[in-house]
Amino acid sequence: MTTAPPSATVRVRYFAGARAASGVNEETIEVPQGATVRDLVAELAERHGDTLTRVLTACSFLLDGVAVRDQTLTLPDGSGVDVLPPFAGG
Repeated sequence: MTTAPPSATVRVRYFAGARAASGVNEETIEVPQGATVRDLVAELAERHGDTLTRVLTACSFLLDGVAVRDQTLTLPDGSGVDVLPPFAGG
């Protein structure tokens, strides 16, 4: 009997232009255990194509409400990532 490799579930929320580019407000993604924020960003780009890929290059990210400064941070199971494009206006 083969067992599946361990994975982590991550809730991704999209805001503003990232929401428009992805076509969804929120989604839950399974990533391999030990995956990083960078790995997640690559997965999001692959899932949603060129439009979101362009937006992601300008985005900042929150991991469980804390700004991500290092995209090599590991994603804990059950974590949440917010995708925040640059905001304009005021």
